[in-house]
Amino acid sequence: MARRYKIVGLGEVLWDMLPTGKQLGGAPSNFAYISTLLGNEGIVASRLGADALGDEAAARLIKVGVSAAAIQRDSRHPTGTVQVQVDTRGQPTFQIAESVAWDFLEWTPGWKKLAEQADAVCFGSLAQRGDVSCSTIRQFLAATRPNAVRIFDVNLRQAFYTRQVLVESMKVADIVKLNHEEVPRVMRTLGCDRSDEISSARTLIDSSGLKLVRVTRGDRGSVLVDRSHTSEHQGFRVRIGDTIGAGDAFTAALVYEYLQGSSLPRMNETANRMGAWVASHVGAMPAPAENGILHELSTVA
Repeated sequence: MARRYKIVGLGEVLWDMLPTGKQLGGAPSNFAYISTLLGNEGIVASRLGADALGDEAAARLIKVGVSAAAIQRDSRHPTGTVQVQVDTRGQPTFQIAESVAWDFLEWTPGWKKLAEQADAVCFGSLAQRGDVSCSTIRQFLAATRPNAVRIFDVNLRQAFYTRQVLVESMKVADIVKLNHEEVPRVMRTLGCDRSDEISSARTLIDSSGLKLVRVTRGDRGSVLVDRSHTSEHQGFRVRIGDTIGAGDAFTAALVYEYLQGSSLPRMNETANRMGAWVASHVGAMPAPAENGILHELSTVA
């Protein structure tokens, strides 16, 4: 029997307020959900308001099979929300509410125990926009085992990032997740020379000691770069529902294969299939058909 890994999405859980209605989201919950679909134990470590939206979010996570045991509740700050507009190509734009529950993640004995048990932790730049949560995330990462995989999700939303957050996060990460639009902004913010995506990825690996950099290219697929190899994938063409959560799904599938010791091409193939499958639906947490996620992925072409 294959090992079931403990995979933590650390940071923001929120409601995406779409024109068609609200959808539970936030990169950590999207990541944990797809990790669970793939057979691992997906856990969200976040903070919700002690309000109706928080109750609904916790219930929704449990319903889709994601552990909510590490969800904190906050009586002073509301559950996070994001106003989302989606253009004719399915591309979203976001207006993220500030001073919400996930800006006040608390370092607790329970979270320390979870950090020590985690096989992989995905954390982002967005949840580090406030000092309280930034400090807690750093403590969580410092408490992980040396062989735990730490994935840094570069999520350049609005002005919610700084050079210091990027630098410090890359120092503790094994894998960095970027998209093609973020690459030049990150390189410019870090004061690094930037030519093409592959050269930029190698610069980040050399300067920060990373093991792997992932750059998604929208409908042009992706490139994975490690210390010795490069893998490019052209992606899959699907009818777009919306692209919300597709990058998080890609990352979850990448981590799934990474923990199995798979080759870069296999990681790239599985991750692109998963990202395309999510993008073919509306919302970040689509339910697979009764015959399961692996069958669903096999139909992506």
